[in-house]
Amino acid sequence: MTATHLTASSGADTQAGESRAEAWGFTGLLVSLYVVNWADKAVFGLAAQPLARELGLSASQIGLVGSAFFLAFTIGGFFAGPLNRWMTLKLALVVLAIGWSVAMLPLVLSATFSVLLLSRMLLGFLEGPSSALVHTSVFSWHPREKRGLPAACITASASIAKIAIAPVLAILMATQGWRAAFLVLAVVGVVWAACWLPTWRVGPYGTDKASPAPDDDEPVSPWRAVLTTPTFVGGALAVMSMYALVTVVLTFLPSYFELGLGYSQVQAGTMFAFPSIASLVVMFLLSGVGDRLLARGATSRVLRGIVPAAGLLVCGLAMTVVPYLGAPVVAVVVVSVGYAFGASVFPLFNSAVSEVVRPRQMANTLGIFLALMAIGGLIAPYVTGVIVDAAATPAEGFARAFQIFGVFAILGALAAMVMVNPERDKARLLEAAR
Repeated sequence: MTATHLTASSGADTQAGESRAEAWGFTGLLVSLYVVNWADKAVFGLAAQPLARELGLSASQIGLVGSAFFLAFTIGGFFAGPLNRWMTLKLALVVLAIGWSVAMLPLVLSATFSVLLLSRMLLGFLEGPSSALVHTSVFSWHPREKRGLPAACITASASIAKIAIAPVLAILMATQGWRAAFLVLAVVGVVWAACWLPTWRVGPYGTDKASPAPDDDEPVSPWRAVLTTPTFVGGALAVMSMYALVTVVLTFLPSYFELGLGYSQVQAGTMFAFPSIASLVVMFLLSGVGDRLLARGATSRVLRGIVPAAGLLVCGLAMTVVPYLGAPVVAVVVVSVGYAFGASVFPLFNSAVSEVVRPRQMANTLGIFLALMAIGGLIAPYVTGVIVDAAATPAEGFARAFQIFGVFAILGALAAMVMVNPERDKARLLEAAR
């Protein structure tokens, strides 16, 4: 079904004729996959101290594993476009999901530093293409002006994983050991694949290897023009700076709460959810209100450019003051609130980039965009580990690392505020394609 096949208007359908219940059902299924994705990432941060005690790891070695994961993640991200050409979205995502489950098992069978490093790199490589493919799949069910909220749901997967899954994993580790958490996540990935295969189909606003795009008669923009648009460049700089902070949080936040602020392992695992709870509130508020305003004629320049850039600026400023906070409770609040405002960049800039290209170019464009985003995580965990090892106390080291990455967030926010303008760049790309 294409956008030209109109159906009678109803509360459940839109002009493309799709069922909104079906659209949100598939969105929920894809969000659940991304929850698994983020739980696989978060489990390493939760298991960092148990692994350090069992394997004799330093903070620098933990950081090295974190950075190696995101190196492989970045490389894998560039394969989103080729995967979208080689196979259907249904097949590509089920292959990735099962691959994540397989990647969790080597460390359970042989717990050494080498196996830890290589298995996390394998997981990173297999997770790299998933974000672009998940966004492409979700966006195929939602029109341009209504993509902010679905994108926020995808981004919220990270928060859901830390709010609902991380505390359970922390308790499981405390009672059954860290291996049990890895095994449970491996099983969950296979269960998701079994639910996905018999149900998924591409929506009316997207394309698949097996089905043509609804606007295949429209011109395709040159890749050089796409990748050099100010919206793409400014958005990439912003998400790159925020993602550096995200990788530090994923790798070290429970360790910061435990070693730096004096909380227990279970408390640290539970408090891991606090930044995510705050980010859910901010993301859904900005994305939901933004979609409504866009439908009423507001500009993406403001709602998907200036607004998320301002949130990132707030995040950066909050992180720069962490070293000067004395009370542990205050530090937890400032990190959580700052992270919440910064996390708004992901759904809104992903939506902004999706606006400027044709549907058949979306998977490749988002794949490159999100691979560039992951560059922020290449060195951030390792640098944090080095800073912590060199500091007088873990609390001082973690706080100094947050401050450094807060400065980078400020710079990324300023770049996006000046550069991101989806309406302008969409018009430029259409002109370049003619």
